[in-house]
Amino acid sequence: MKSLLAALAFTTALTAPGLALARPVTLTTTLTNYGGGGAYLALYVTDAKGTYKGSLWMAGKKTKYYKHMIDWHRATGGNAAEVNGITGASVGAGRTLEITLDLADALFDAGYTLHIDAAVEDMRESPSEITVPLTTSGAGKAVRGRRYISTFQYGL
Repeated sequence: MKSLLAALAFTTALTAPGLALARPVTLTTTLTNYGGGGAYLALYVTDAKGTYKGSLWMAGKKTKYYKHMIDWHRATGGNAAEVNGITGASVGAGRTLEITLDLADALFDAGYTLHIDAAVEDMRESPSEITVPLTTSGAGKAVRGRRYISTFQYGL
């Protein structure tokens, strides 16, 4: 519940007070069988100019590894407070991470992009493994990752 509230607070901050409408969005990330340990994943949003707007989820709780989510780390300055209350376990090879968050309607069809950075211990980092525009028409459409993520999709 705490993570849900943190995500809602982030997304509603992007809209005018009193006008914020949110909807539950399920984010589904399926990893490939890459043959390594659990993957750390940083899910975050940027605006149309590429400016970091906030973190949605961090899979992996050891902050010493956050620097390996290169684009997320650069955007946040490595500030672990960006993911306080919105962390979970790392995700094993071949496994699926499914989370449902309330995201503001204002994030859809307005130029926002969802990014996923990935890193696996003793393997290469994969900054912006996934970048997908947040659009209503993109809901339910699987996107392929570059290295560790087999598919990602979001459902409204």
